[in-house]
Amino acid sequence: MITNSMNKFQRGISIEGVVAAVFLLAIFSILGMKLMPPYMENKIIQNIFIALANDPEMKQSTIIEIQGAYNKRADIDNINVINYTDIHIDNTNGSLYLSAEYEVTIPMVSNISLLLEFNPSSE
Repeated sequence: MITNSMNKFQRGISIEGVVAAVFLLAIFSILGMKLMPPYMENKIIQNIFIALANDPEMKQSTIIEIQGAYNKRADIDNINVINYTDIHIDNTNGSLYLSAEYEVTIPMVSNISLLLEFNPSSE
């Protein structure tokens, strides 16, 4: 009799619940580890664009000099997603605007992959 009344009040998570929680945690952890590097690269590219746009020397430079300055900074930060030819540069009226559009494909499992589209700019 005592065991029947005790079963009524037992609460907690079953082994199936623990396995499901660990599985979901593993999936989200793997997804986070795969998505973090492209977003960090995008932020670095955007910071490079902002630094170049705010540099007084760059506002008087030619497009080739601006591309070279980007290339040097991208080499230092190990950015290989885009190169200087992918950058849209607008250097008119003493103001400098840089932007780019690029995509990153992240393979997940078998034939499943994620496509991320980025549009960093100096604004």
